[in-house]
Amino acid sequence: MTADPYGDERLVGLYDGDNPPGDDHAYFLSLAAGARKVVDFGCGTGLLTRAFVAPGRVVVGVDPSATMLGYARRQPGAEEVTWVDGDASAIEATGDADLVVSSGNTMMHISDDDLPWVLDNLAAALRPGGVISFESRNPAARAWEQWSPEASYYERNTPVGHLREWLEVTEVDNGRVVFDAHNVFVDGTNAVYTTVLYFRTTDEIRAALRTAGFENIEVYAGWHQEPLTDEARLLVFRATKS
Repeated sequence: MTADPYGDERLVGLYDGDNPPGDDHAYFLSLAAGARKVVDFGCGTGLLTRAFVAPGRVVVGVDPSATMLGYARRQPGAEEVTWVDGDASAIEATGDADLVVSSGNTMMHISDDDLPWVLDNLAAALRPGGVISFESRNPAARAWEQWSPEASYYERNTPVGHLREWLEVTEVDNGRVVFDAHNVFVDGTNAVYTTVLYFRTTDEIRAALRTAGFENIEVYAGWHQEPLTDEARLLVFRATKS
């Protein structure tokens, strides 16, 4: 994962408004019913993480962005969460979590070389029978073809002033997609963030999960357990630790 993909406080402040709770949050929260410990890997600003807080439940939020976590720690209810700065290597192998979630396509930021040990670490945090769930994007849908400056250009007024935004793909190679997100503020500053995403097939992700010791792997085409199709844009995974 990128060391700090959101290093600009102005953009972090806009993040929750751009990504409000929706069907994805409702899905992940439903998985937490009865859970005594939940780990949110790639928690960002902690909007979903704080929603997991419940009496008697331990909630852990993990993210490599110090800027994101700094914002998360200032939000109402943040004191009820244990915030961990770092990537998956910072997650303790306690073997007692009931649920590990990873939202916002976090798992797509993990390189092919890193995916095996990341899944191993997430498995080590879970108890036997514990659940892991995350989403990814179906490479067959070729979403990156819509990430051109022409197709993605947008202007809007925000709490930090007028903002111009667009995406520009710079590299596509066997499922690895690199793109720049441009954010031009009213003072002319162009905050450019380069992101690398790894688009993996259902079979590739299933195989990685099995190798990490997960079973009962379920895959859906949406947050309401829609049947998987070749044309599905979204892949929602759920598996249990052996």
